[in-house]
Amino acid sequence: MTTPSTPLSLYGFLRPRPERADEVRQFLASLVEPTRQEEGNLEYHLHAHDDGRLFLYEVWRSQEDLDRHNATPPLRAFLENLSDFLEEAPDGYFDTMISPYPTDDDRPDGPPHDTARREPAHGHRDGATP
Repeated sequence: MTTPSTPLSLYGFLRPRPERADEVRQFLASLVEPTRQEEGNLEYHLHAHDDGRLFLYEVWRSQEDLDRHNATPPLRAFLENLSDFLEEAPDGYFDTMISPYPTDDDRPDGPPHDTARREPAHGHRDGATP
């Protein structure tokens, strides 16, 4: 069972079909800000890899929060038809964090979703979608 101190993380690579790559990228990018506003979402990031794969990194407060997110109509339709959009099954991982997740009180720069106040780590730009 998870608690706020043991959130769930979901991360992995997705390889869109070439003819649907722009569509998949646009769809996933359109989920970033709304997902960050969902109850229980702690982190949600989409990255573009040089080889065309997309990398998703999500952290959720609980399984219930993640289940609620996955049940939203647009995402559910995408998940039910992954083979139409992707060349292969996602190379994904789903884990319970064992390191403590900082609370808003622990963050000198504000809550995790306050990205306007945070700078990229070491100035690295890996094609991350804003």
